[in-house]
Amino acid sequence: MEWLLDPTAWVGLLTLVVLEIVLGIDNLIFIAILADKLPPAQRDRARIMGLSLALIMRLGLLSVMSWLVTLTAPLFSIGPLSFSGRDLILMIGGLFLLFKGTMELHERLEGSQHGGSSGPRVYASFWVIVTQIVVLDAVFSLDSVITAVGMVDHLAIMMIAVVIAIGIMLLASKPLTRFVNAHPTVVVLCLGFLLMIGFSLLAEAFGFKVPKGYLYAAIGFSVAIEALNQVARRNLLKLDARRPMRERTASAVLRMLGKRPPADEPDLPSADGPAVPAFGVEERNMVSGVLTLAERSIRSIMTPRTDVSWINIDDDPETIRGQLTEAPHSFFPVCRGSLDEVLGIARAKDLVADLITEGRVRRNRLRDPIIVHESIGILRLMDTLKRSRGQLVLVADEFGAIEGLVTPIDVFEAIAGEFPDEDELPDIVADGENTWKIDGAADLHHVEQVLETEGLVDDAQDFSTLAGYLLSRFGHLPKPGDVCEYEVHHDHFRFEVLEMDGRRIALVRVEKRPHELHADDASLAND
Repeated sequence: MEWLLDPTAWVGLLTLVVLEIVLGIDNLIFIAILADKLPPAQRDRARIMGLSLALIMRLGLLSVMSWLVTLTAPLFSIGPLSFSGRDLILMIGGLFLLFKGTMELHERLEGSQHGGSSGPRVYASFWVIVTQIVVLDAVFSLDSVITAVGMVDHLAIMMIAVVIAIGIMLLASKPLTRFVNAHPTVVVLCLGFLLMIGFSLLAEAFGFKVPKGYLYAAIGFSVAIEALNQVARRNLLKLDARRPMRERTASAVLRMLGKRPPADEPDLPSADGPAVPAFGVEERNMVSGVLTLAERSIRSIMTPRTDVSWINIDDDPETIRGQLTEAPHSFFPVCRGSLDEVLGIARAKDLVADLITEGRVRRNRLRDPIIVHESIGILRLMDTLKRSRGQLVLVADEFGAIEGLVTPIDVFEAIAGEFPDEDELPDIVADGENTWKIDGAADLHHVEQVLETEGLVDDAQDFSTLAGYLLSRFGHLPKPGDVCEYEVHHDHFRFEVLEMDGRRIALVRVEKRPHELHADDASLAND
């Protein structure tokens, strides 16, 4: 025990402990990967048993290190190559690591490690996993013991270093296992290390010396890159967590429905042919309408002031009767002189009855108007509509001017799409393949659904119609023939103003072309 008084022995012990930990980390990671194939209740048992077997195996190899040294003596030769017992062990271990790493990578990349998507996960047998752990321990223990024999002369120091290193790894194994299993990219990286180590063992068995420094440098560089990836992922999750829960939930559901594919994911062809969407276009649009309803403003669903049909109580009975006959509405705002001077709301049949019996509109038959501010949310508006018993609701701005009106059918259209009245034409009409004629007053959310795109709606801007969007893009009042172009993802859109109604954009032609076609046209124009 005189080595206890030798300072160099303590330095060697400390150095050997560090090296044993470094050499054992990869063994621990692969034990964690193998243990993940077991039921959760057996994983800790397999992990502890694996490290215990590694300790026993290394102590046993250290005890017979005199025999271990003789393993370097050549046993036989094939041509210029001679093979020792150590070479055969390295060859078998390298082939095993290459085979195991390749199979694990195949399962991870194919997504079959959980037993498929249609059934429960299939777990491996406990003793099959333990057997694989024993083989891994044998390979890594040989490397560890050879390192110890080459560094220290005292057997006791070697055994103490191995025991301390295994004890430290045993304490750190559970959190490390949780980390590895929670990060699939780390597992793939570790399997890459397994292939690298297996290849180096195989090369060394055939006499090709691969400096350990090169391996450790490659592993260290890869770990550093993966650490940066994990930091970037954590920052991305923090940034995403700042978004409202409603918005994140809506985005996740829409992605599952296939409503909005990510812009950075190309459309890869499937080996089984083109994928058939699990949900139809109308289904996706309706779910999208429900999830985004709370984000929309009343202005985006209301009938604007210019399209509101209202009754002027000062008009003669024949004018009012003709207006009631032409407009297919059940309720009308009754005003005096202008829409801002609202007297009440009346049913069309009551107005007709008054005109027939009284020759005028009776004020006592009018209902009190329900007026809401334009800043109210649609969900609060729905509560108001429920209490209105089918009556229309007027929308006013901060100065009290009437901006438009909303009915229950407007909310339904925001979810399910357009339902034109008898006196209305559809806002969006197909005009050939990937070409549409769109009314300038068309709701931008509906336009996005029909064009199967996104980015037209901007909550920070004070517009909700296609005409408002185009005016913001032009920056001036356009004239027929003016063109505005818009690119998003892999598509290119061309908006051409067809008709103007005074200072209002009345009709627009929209053409959707693939980005590649647009690029070809642009290059021809430049030539």
